[in-house]
Amino acid sequence: MTASTTRHNCNKKQIQKGLILLLNLFAITVVFAQQEAKIFKEYKKDKSILPDFSYVGYHQGEKEIPTVTNYKIFDVTSFGAKPNDTISDKVAIQLAIDAANKNGSGIVFFPKGRFLVNEEGDATNSIISKKGHIIFRGSGSGPEGTELYMKNNLQPANPSQMWTVPPLFVFTSSGSDKKIGQVTEAASIGDLTIQVNTTEGLQTGDWIALKLLDNNKALIAAELKNNKAEPEWTNLIEKGISVKVFYQIKNIKNEVLTLNAPISYKIDPKYKWEVYKFSNSEEVGIEDIAFVGNWKEKFVHHRSWKDDSGYTMLRIQRTTNSWMKNCRFTDCSVAATISLSANVTVLNCLVNGNAGHEAISSGGSTNVLIAKCVDEASQWHSFGTTGGTMNTVIWECTYPATTSFESHSSQPRNTLLDGVEGGLMNGRGGGAKENMPNHMQGLVLWNYKQTNEPVKDFEFWPSSAVSEWWRIPNPIIVGFTSKGTSFKLEQLGQSESIGKPVEPASLYEAQLKLRLGKLPKWIKETSKSGTF
Repeated sequence: MTASTTRHNCNKKQIQKGLILLLNLFAITVVFAQQEAKIFKEYKKDKSILPDFSYVGYHQGEKEIPTVTNYKIFDVTSFGAKPNDTISDKVAIQLAIDAANKNGSGIVFFPKGRFLVNEEGDATNSIISKKGHIIFRGSGSGPEGTELYMKNNLQPANPSQMWTVPPLFVFTSSGSDKKIGQVTEAASIGDLTIQVNTTEGLQTGDWIALKLLDNNKALIAAELKNNKAEPEWTNLIEKGISVKVFYQIKNIKNEVLTLNAPISYKIDPKYKWEVYKFSNSEEVGIEDIAFVGNWKEKFVHHRSWKDDSGYTMLRIQRTTNSWMKNCRFTDCSVAATISLSANVTVLNCLVNGNAGHEAISSGGSTNVLIAKCVDEASQWHSFGTTGGTMNTVIWECTYPATTSFESHSSQPRNTLLDGVEGGLMNGRGGGAKENMPNHMQGLVLWNYKQTNEPVKDFEFWPSSAVSEWWRIPNPIIVGFTSKGTSFKLEQLGQSESIGKPVEPASLYEAQLKLRLGKLPKWIKETSKSGTF
């Protein structure tokens, strides 16, 4: 090589380094050129202008989901299961779960291969685990990993009620809630203490359920604000405002309970707020498994119970500080539901194959995080909320332009769609008319990227002539981007930067950092925003 060639190569490398440096500086300049959202600046001064989503997920987002290695292993093949044959493994899987439950903890382990979980001749019941400290672990959810194949659907409890097919897998708790007493003093949103008439039967570390059901007209009007209930919404009008939230007790002193997470709904003792000891299982993990159904028909919404719930794969119910990660759900009616639970994280899960009814949702739960999940199947209702769920974050999830998030009536509250990408349409809310509206206060779309065709004057509270099945009061829309969608601004609670993303890129991350002073390591490793 000549000296001139060497000099040429050196100069070329220097130019390349210089270009890379300029590009990096340009990228940094673009990031810093984006102004911090005004609403977030105000939130830092007054925490009441946005719901506080910083307590969602496994151990309130403060701890990384563990890789458990110190539990006894219950390999399903030791109980008679055999991958890649033609014989059902359903009984063997239940035996392995039962053994782990009896042990008080355990890893129910699946080696690689396909396991048959609902064949001809199998009992038409769910596979159930009722204890905590159970890890349901496969050997990967990809093509060469663990597949649990559901050939036949289960039967509905009532064929005329199309949602009543039970899940094939249920992770829950034994026992039932026990009534303790009532709240006796007012508590504001953000308070960490409540005063009750008795703490007998409770101890530090227990979980409680706070329940309200009251049809006081002033209470209903206060929540709907400038919107009116319609006569057909009989559950709201006749039964009233329904709130059921779950909190862990940090400390007990006299009749005062200090909680691990703040109150998320204003408590007025003139309404009947009841306190129950919550029956739950803790530290349940489901990981690295493909749940595969046999739903092969073209989906038609509400055509039949087979369409709506025939292949319902999994329910996490009555669990706390638990998780599901790195799982795949293929050819299913309903992928997974987090029901009557608290502080559950669903991370890096995929829904694919033939389109069905629902993806992954939080139902009647508190502080659930659905993160980094992808719906490739285009379920009719994609990631979202149902029932009286409170404080759900759907963080950096994606779904096709042909579907939208789920908001399935029965009074869900405080749902954050944070850095979500997919369709936005008002025909995918879901829920029976008597359970309307689709959502109560606290729906937040933060840096939402709409990918379907634009809509002029999109409505969240349309007239009945426009839509009878879509009502969400006063949503907050910040940093929304699309191909040109506009909103009826008078229907929004607050709005900012429609057409351009804002900083912080993630409201969830920003609120968590604000609360803790720094972001946990797991967030830094998981986040794509890179701003914190």
